[in-house]
Amino acid sequence: MKSFKQRVISIVKKIPNGSFLTYKEVAEKAGSPRAFRAVGNVLNKNHKYDIPCHRVIRSDGKIGGYNKGVKRKESLLIKEGVVIKKCKIGH
Repeated sequence: MKSFKQRVISIVKKIPNGSFLTYKEVAEKAGSPRAFRAVGNVLNKNHKYDIPCHRVIRSDGKIGGYNKGVKRKESLLIKEGVVIKKCKIGH
């Protein structure tokens, strides 16, 4: 059986370009619906570029943190065509 970390990474790898999931949605898909903070911790420790961590946002619509910088996350999402409301950026 895959570990929680492996399940999270597997789910995030499947998020298509131009789409996103919330930390809560990833936690639910990983089988631990209340572990949304743990999802953030897993993604914060990831440094592999083939895992699109920038495609995971907060449930309140804010983009949340990113280990390569919030501005970088915003830039990547915009480049992929995700519409971001300026009032929703941040953590």
